[in-house]
Amino acid sequence: MTPRRQLVVLVGADLISNLGTRISVVTIPWLVLVTTGSPTKMGLVAFAETLPYLLSSALGTPWADRIGLRRTSILCDAGSAVAMVVVALTPWLGFGSLVALVALAGALRGIGDRVKHVMFRPVAEAAGVPLIRLTSAYDGLSRVVTLFGAAVGGVLIAAFGVTEAILIDAASFGVCALLIGVLVRPPAAPAKPAEPESYLRALRAGFGYLGRDRPLLSMLLVISALNMVANASVAVYIPVWVARELHGPSGLGLVLAAFSAGALLGNVVFTALGPRLPRRLTFLVGALIAGTPRLVALAISDELPVVLLVTFLSGIGIAAVNPLLGVALYERVPAELQTRVIGIAGSLAFVGLPVGALLGGWSVDALGLTPALLIMAVACLLVSAYPLLTRASEPRTPTRPTPAVAP
Repeated sequence: MTPRRQLVVLVGADLISNLGTRISVVTIPWLVLVTTGSPTKMGLVAFAETLPYLLSSALGTPWADRIGLRRTSILCDAGSAVAMVVVALTPWLGFGSLVALVALAGALRGIGDRVKHVMFRPVAEAAGVPLIRLTSAYDGLSRVVTLFGAAVGGVLIAAFGVTEAILIDAASFGVCALLIGVLVRPPAAPAKPAEPESYLRALRAGFGYLGRDRPLLSMLLVISALNMVANASVAVYIPVWVARELHGPSGLGLVLAAFSAGALLGNVVFTALGPRLPRRLTFLVGALIAGTPRLVALAISDELPVVLLVTFLSGIGIAAVNPLLGVALYERVPAELQTRVIGIAGSLAFVGLPVGALLGGWSVDALGLTPALLIMAVACLLVSAYPLLTRASEPRTPTRPTPAVAP
């Protein structure tokens, strides 16, 4: 198979895995609801999947380097498939066993997602695809999966029932493992040292490199803040604004769809123009547009068209941010450290999601919607402008690409 086709298969397998994760976000809590009737237990099982995902993304990557990226990806997806089959077919095991299985699946997915992203670089280079174009196209496709994944989960439950929906979810991970096992062969890695690094030394090397790379740290700080704003908006700010100003849920879907539509349009444009744009300036402008304006619009306007327009433009801004972080990680981090650094970076970027939901609810309860929005807008503006204020994101000339680790 040609390198370009291998790249298509690798990206497709990763998107299928992401789709399975989005489906499980709907199917597993629904299983808990119909078997226990407890909203509290629904929240616990969702937390049990998210926390191990974040932890394993950072802490499990040294083992992935030792086992091999391709082999780790196959094992993690196959393990996720088995865990979901057990969840679907053995409901009598009890809630504690369900939480343990979901936590195991979340941990496996965290490692599996990171190693697939590390494999993107050598396969893309072999295919002659610019990394900035790959990261932008992937970001757009993953947004489509995110947009429709939960809906697919709901449709599967309605059409087949929750047990069958979870089995279909399990099959998606099995398909991903099969695709990579049969069709993807990353370029060979350099010979590994006779004495492998200890786990703690390998993990320390990843944290140490990221701690020294101030441009990457500043980008991660910005993206974590934007993720925090996004989750606070989706979970709290937008629903409360819609209920207060529109007196019903009719506009909720429109506001959420406006951001997604802007992001998708922005990804199409950035995929085409990204290689020719100045990276530092593009990242800064995208970050400044993506967070603060949508919060200010909710705070000062009671007009749905105004909020929709600003939210749409904010979506366009976010389209440049994630791809630029992705290409910075590929170009700046030495190949032998990429698994660890990309895993740690993913955890740091995603930590804003649970924090945003908690902070959004607390701020509205404590301050009211408008003050909470304005304070969050100012904080987001300061964080988004941090690279500009410190010039920490001045790009370093990328080193000559070296082969990434592969089995």
